[in-house]
Amino acid sequence: MSRSWEHSRGRHTPRRRRRSVHRRTWAVLATSLVALVVLLAGGTAAMAGGRIGDTVGGGVDSLARNLAGAVDRLRPAPAVPPAPPVPEVLTSVPAGGAPVAPRSPVRTEVSTGTLDGVALTADSDDGPVTVAGALSPDGRSWTATDPLDLGTTYHWSGSWVLGPQDRRPVPPATFTTVDPDDTVDATMNIRDGGEVGIGAPVVLTFGEKLPDAAKATVERALRVTASRTVEGAWAWLPDTAEGSRVHYRPKVYWPAHTQVHVRGALRGLDLGDGTFMTKDLDRTFTVGRSQIVKADTRSHAIVVVRDGREVARYDASYGLESDPRRVTRSGIHVVMARSEKVLMSNPDYGYVDEPQFWAVRISNNGEFIHANPASSWAQGNRNVSHGCINLSTRDAKEFFAGAVFGDPVEVTGSSQPLTARDGDLYDWTIPWDEWRSLSALS
Repeated sequence: MSRSWEHSRGRHTPRRRRRSVHRRTWAVLATSLVALVVLLAGGTAAMAGGRIGDTVGGGVDSLARNLAGAVDRLRPAPAVPPAPPVPEVLTSVPAGGAPVAPRSPVRTEVSTGTLDGVALTADSDDGPVTVAGALSPDGRSWTATDPLDLGTTYHWSGSWVLGPQDRRPVPPATFTTVDPDDTVDATMNIRDGGEVGIGAPVVLTFGEKLPDAAKATVERALRVTASRTVEGAWAWLPDTAEGSRVHYRPKVYWPAHTQVHVRGALRGLDLGDGTFMTKDLDRTFTVGRSQIVKADTRSHAIVVVRDGREVARYDASYGLESDPRRVTRSGIHVVMARSEKVLMSNPDYGYVDEPQFWAVRISNNGEFIHANPASSWAQGNRNVSHGCINLSTRDAKEFFAGAVFGDPVEVTGSSQPLTARDGDLYDWTIPWDEWRSLSALS
């Protein structure tokens, strides 16, 4: 055997075999380590539970699951489809067609974008009239805040903004309100800013007789608020030849120095049968000092009590008790009006247009507190009048100067009561429970 061959077998070939064994050894070790890790990770619980025979299988299963989860996490999430675009819609109500009631909802809105400069306008002889309205916080709707006029055509204007470069005009659609067969107004007895006495009722009169359903509709639209806590109620008193009437009074006299606000959202109110109301009601008045007249017919005097203190006492002569037609009616009257001169007539008793002075009316049946020098001999000791409360000229003038509408005059001691037959303002003669039952909403 040659040396080169021995050198080849003895030195080169064995070295190649050692390198191969070395690589295989490391591969086996790595595989074993992986298997050991798998066995430890997947089989610990099984071994702890005594299932040693399941360890290998459990480890393999655990490895498979972990690998599957890793693969799943590597996969990209499915794409979410984009939301469909919001349709571009502008809606206005009313939308034309038949005439609408003045208090119908009036609104324009958009499904996307915003509104800008929206206006609802009517043409009139004095020029365009714009209806008050409000834009919603998100700018997508505009709503009229005032009722519309009767028999009027309105049209929309403004812009619909869909983007910086996309500004469209609001379609100039038109609609018309009803032209009614009949209209009614309400008149209030107390002027705006007036000052009244603590017994003053609020009286609303209507130009025609209203059916019960219309009375309920009107009453729902009325509100009375006061600067002090007051319990009060509306009552529909019997219709007169002039029309219907509704009165408001508190349960007891108004507190002195109270501000009262009467609000009636009546404009455009549908009363049925083609009849609508034309005007809102909005008035504020003040209840002034407290003044009450104590008028006991048996005392032959009247006493004026102001803010709880007697400030005057006047000799008086009341109506003649022996004649029921001349009796001064007992009950709570209120001062209704004042006049320095009144022409009084009672043909059955022989006088027509007889002038009387410093006259304060306390009912519509002819009762006044006034000066009457002709009865001065009886004032303070006998009742001889035809129903009025007679005072001396000096006393009547002084009382006249301090009286205001709504001051209560509490007449007591006579044989005849104050009733509905005696005129308009007999409100305080009606017990509170009965008064409340006269509401159209009771």
